[in-house]
Amino acid sequence: MTDTTTIPAESSASSNEISLVDADIHQRWADDEEITQYLPPRYKDDGIVAPTLLYRNPGGFFRQEDVADDGTKPGTDLEKLASTHLDENNIDYGMLTGNSWFNLAALPNRDYAVELARAYNEWLVNDCLPVDDRFLGSLYVAPKAPEESAELIREYGDNPQIRQVMIPGGAEVPYGRPQYWPMYEAAEEMNLAIAVHPFSEGHGTSNAPTGAGHPNSYIEWHTLLGAYYMGQLASIVTEGVFVEYPDLRWAFIEGGYGWLPHFMWRLDKNWKGLRSQAPWLEQRPSQYIRDNVWFASQPIEEPETPEQHNQILDMMHADEMLVFASDYPHWDGDDPTWGLPPMEDSVERAVRYENAMELWDLPRNQ
Repeated sequence: MTDTTTIPAESSASSNEISLVDADIHQRWADDEEITQYLPPRYKDDGIVAPTLLYRNPGGFFRQEDVADDGTKPGTDLEKLASTHLDENNIDYGMLTGNSWFNLAALPNRDYAVELARAYNEWLVNDCLPVDDRFLGSLYVAPKAPEESAELIREYGDNPQIRQVMIPGGAEVPYGRPQYWPMYEAAEEMNLAIAVHPFSEGHGTSNAPTGAGHPNSYIEWHTLLGAYYMGQLASIVTEGVFVEYPDLRWAFIEGGYGWLPHFMWRLDKNWKGLRSQAPWLEQRPSQYIRDNVWFASQPIEEPETPEQHNQILDMMHADEMLVFASDYPHWDGDDPTWGLPPMEDSVERAVRYENAMELWDLPRNQ
């Protein structure tokens, strides 16, 4: 890898008071060659081969106003992304989450998945992060090859702009299983968060995206992403990931948060009577979630009244766990200016930047 990037002490983000951190910005390559140039010779002829989403969004996946006249997709011009999204919205840090179409947990060939992850990481550190010091990076790994993924985390994780490790929402087995723990050990060691982002649910070798099976349409698939996250979160907590790695920070992106109060109440209630099945848990399951897990705001929950949304924020402890995300430049992204509904000032500060600063251990030298 080539590590030429730093977060300068007097960067635009650190020389002024921080007011907004965006947890989900999708940059992408304009041509596959930008990635395949970093593949080893044995895979160069294959190019990028990844399971694709079978559920069609009739409106496409991008904000139509950001698609150029020549068809160039938004997110490919990183200088333009910085000027039109970071500058115009006064965003101090923006987490680049890449193009989730890779679906590295749903690829059957583990070795190819590792090399595809490595190629993406090379592109990230060489061609993306140097463009703007406000960009933060998400490493890609291949969850089916956890030992090799841990090596990737240690190889690239010392880049100061790299702040998290991205894994897909869908997988063959839940993420709490010990087979994945080498990745978590490496992430904790490198002071990186683990982040889950949707798209592989129901693709390739991953399981059906809902407990009821495969949905019929995109509206079903998109609505039920939170259900998949419930399964992953229950596994991570009850298998004892945060007991083994107490300093590991974890984020769930783009899966909603309105379900979280019910989930924590139900898990705590069951733990009271069934704790013998998870004797390694030293405190209520919800406490591990409050201590170690964050949730991205997009898509923002939209109950019938603002008061109901504030009740959700209170019940889920949003002042501790919710971070703002725009999902730029996707079709259902939340605008940084008006995307957040009214909330108490202290909660709004926590959501706009304080929680993200803790999640990614960002510099506070304002």
